[in-house]
Amino acid sequence: MQKKPELLAPAGTLEKLRMAVLYGADAVYLGGKSFGLRALGGNFSNEELAEAVTFAHAHAAKVYVTVNVYPHDGDLAGLPDYLYYLASIGVDALLVADLGVFSIARETVPDLPLHVSTQANTVNSAAVKAWQALGASRVVLARELSIKEIAAIRKAVPVELEMFVHGAMCISMSGRCLLSNYFTGRDSNRGACAQSCRWRYALVEKTRPGQYFPIEEDERGTYILNSKDLCLLPHLPELIESGVDSLKIEGRMKSVHYVASVTKAYRMAIDSYFEDPEHFAIDPAWTAELGKVSHRAYTTGFVFRQPTADDQIYGSSSYEQTSEFIGLVRDYDAATGWATVEQRNHMKLGEEIELFQPQAAGFRQVLREMTDEAGEPIEVAPHPQQIVHIRMDNPVEPYAILRRDI
Repeated sequence: MQKKPELLAPAGTLEKLRMAVLYGADAVYLGGKSFGLRALGGNFSNEELAEAVTFAHAHAAKVYVTVNVYPHDGDLAGLPDYLYYLASIGVDALLVADLGVFSIARETVPDLPLHVSTQANTVNSAAVKAWQALGASRVVLARELSIKEIAAIRKAVPVELEMFVHGAMCISMSGRCLLSNYFTGRDSNRGACAQSCRWRYALVEKTRPGQYFPIEEDERGTYILNSKDLCLLPHLPELIESGVDSLKIEGRMKSVHYVASVTKAYRMAIDSYFEDPEHFAIDPAWTAELGKVSHRAYTTGFVFRQPTADDQIYGSSSYEQTSEFIGLVRDYDAATGWATVEQRNHMKLGEEIELFQPQAAGFRQVLREMTDEAGEPIEVAPHPQQIVHIRMDNPVEPYAILRRDI
């Protein structure tokens, strides 16, 4: 039997890290305030990085820090000190794309494992072997590979391999994009992507300024660069049998609800497979869970075939979802059955809510009793992050999510 692959989840903030770990991630990846490719992803101060490592290690999870920017010489100031700090707090690995950063890391913190980021565009076994020879302990494969190519690379190399299995797809080769630079001056390869690929486009002829021609025969224009989101959960057996070591979820800029729901769906699927591989079947509840969070329509990307026009979204860049995140359980009093909840969206008495939990089974109930923080009865909780108390029909866990159908 293949070894159980690591489930690697995104952590854009400390709260998202806690959710990822509690909902089943074996490891998380995150960025500090510098040297990463998600400048708008929240990111961690040095103090938060130390807290993140402490929390993750207390729950037997690993922490990988992104240092995958493509720096110019002026960007390198402070890098050695930052790497020394990451090593001192016990991070488990660095994610690196640039060869110069890789070299500095090898010299500065030689005992810290280095993972080669997907931004390095690794699509063949020769490149994997070259990175291994330089000292890499893991290579994150480019999204542009098929499952057959991944399996072939696995047979050819001994180093750990990681692949993306869920989340947003970039129009450019593994994220190496210049659209943002060209249109906004924000360098996507230095952490400041403006997501120009999600914009609505039309053609303009030079001698006809102000006259816009739709690229597709549709009066709304078209989002010609707007890919569907990757989702490979229905194909989990093929992924595991390919021998890949880590299954990675995209989304450091996604919501708490997204991180928790997607992580738990993949966690349950992976565990179910290894309990009984011969009789494994996809539970519709797992795929339904993936539909509850904000996402674009799903695709399998490059894994089974070359993408076609069907893998793009032309009419809109909007998202879809079937559930709405309305609250997060902070505490629960088993003696009284009351939970302390931090409101995340407007909620009121009489509506049906769903409790989605890190470990325990979820359940539904009608919201019948609610008080404010002082214990006074209220019918509605309209204020962002308002602390309320709600009587629960069943016990609930801290960090359980309250949500309602849309």
